[in-house]
Amino acid sequence: MLTLALDTATDVATVALVEDARVLGERRSRAVRVLADAYELLAAAGRQPSDLDRLVVGTGPGSFTGTRIGLAAARGLALSLDLPTAGVSTLAALAAGAPGAMPVIDARRREVFALAPEPVCTRPAELGVPPGTVCVGDGAVRYRAILEDAGAQVPPDESDLHVPWARFHAALATGFGPAELVEPIYLRVPDAEKAVAR
Repeated sequence: MLTLALDTATDVATVALVEDARVLGERRSRAVRVLADAYELLAAAGRQPSDLDRLVVGTGPGSFTGTRIGLAAARGLALSLDLPTAGVSTLAALAAGAPGAMPVIDARRREVFALAPEPVCTRPAELGVPPGTVCVGDGAVRYRAILEDAGAQVPPDESDLHVPWARFHAALATGFGPAELVEPIYLRVPDAEKAVAR
C-alpha cells in the first residue's frame, strides 16, 4: 500500500511517501512546495503518481491558510488520481512523534492549540501543564519561558520533536474515503468569518 502523506498546518510543512509501514522518503517543506516535494519523493523512489494507493492530509489545527493549502492539494490529487483520502489531526501526529509529550501548536494571537488531553485553544499560561510534562511543537518553542515556568520541559528549538512529521500522519490514518469529506480542525472561528459577521 503506497501512501502519500502531507501536513501544511504549521510553518514547517512535511511530506512523506510510505509503503506499508516503511518510509520511502520524507522531507520538511513549505506549504507552497508540497506538491513539488511529493513529485520529487515519488521520482526518488522510482514511482509515478499513478502508483499511489491513498492519501493522508493533516487537518490542523494550525494556520488557517496552511491547513487550507494542504486540504486543497490533497483534494486536487485525490480527484485527479481517484485516491481514497484520510485526515489526521496535526496535534495527533505531533503526539505520535513524541509519545507521552503534550503537543502545542502556535495559534497566533498569543494563543496555542494543544492536546490537554482534549484539543483546546487557549493562552499558554492557562494551559494547565502538569509539572514535568514534555511539550513539543512550534507553540512550545515560542512560549518556552511560560511553559517552563509552569514546570514543563521543552526540547531544544531545533529538535525534530517539534515537527509534525507526515510519516506519523500515515501511521495514524483510518477511515479512508472521498477527499471532499475530510474536514479541517480549526478550534476557533477564522478571522475572515469574524469580519463577515460584524
